Amino acid sequence: MKVQTMADYAARGEEPEILFWVGCAGSFDARAQKVTKAFVKIMNDVGIKFAILGNEESCTGDPARRAGNEFVFQMTALQNIETLNMYKVKKIVAACPHCFNTLKNEYPALGGNYEVIHHTQLLQELINDGRVKMSEGGAFKGKKITYHDSCYLGRVNGIYEAPRNVLKQLDADLVEMKRSKTTGLCCGAGGAQMFKEDEPGDKRINIERIEEALDTGADIVAVNCPFCLTMMSDGVKAKEKEDKVMVYDLSEMIVSND
Repeated sequence: MKVQTMADYAARGEEPEILFWVGCAGSFDARAQKVTKAFVKIMNDVGIKFAILGNEESCTGDPARRAGNEFVFQMTALQNIETLNMYKVKKIVAACPHCFNTLKNEYPALGGNYEVIHHTQLLQELINDGRVKMSEGGAFKGKKITYHDSCYLGRVNGIYEAPRNVLKQLDADLVEMKRSKTTGLCCGAGGAQMFKEDEPGDKRINIERIEEALDTGADIVAVNCPFCLTMMSDGVKAKEKEDKVMVYDLSEMIVSND
């Protein structure tokens, strides 16, 4: 795959249109890597000049701050901001809502001011501009899809329509869960819960959420977040429905449909 780093561009005295912030999951988690590749394929196909930081990218610090370690958050954030400012980065796209939220809303207080968008917003923009074209009767024609709102894209940043508009282009039947949009339910991984053991209780949150998804009769659960991808996939497995219900990120669905 053709992926250049900011250092590659800087060596030529050039600047890319946009920096793709890959994130920890998108870099190291085998399932989330597929999302990274799908999104890179889309950007390459439409000719967007983008770059990644590569080895110069570290965690945004989101899990540290959510878990209460402000010192580690600020150390990590300041290191990233120094790197971003050195490359004069202006616009960033992130496929993880946690990275998106931290870069957009929490870095400015530490001197990191950038235009930050989520990959679903960029995908909607590309569809609206006619740069990404959906094939008639593609892979998802007639399929029932339900969309899970991730907390940091939905309730925290109020982005509900961009991902749904992308899904509406797939010639599929979009069905909403009982709790969606402003009343959506967390997948159970946010707030650094992804990295700790379950607390006492009689049901995991992702089981509760996947039951709502299965109640819609959907064949596909669409997500926009690597944490949600993990939790919803685990929920499908726990319900022994992995032969019938698939969990995909929106970018993977576009690549399958072009």
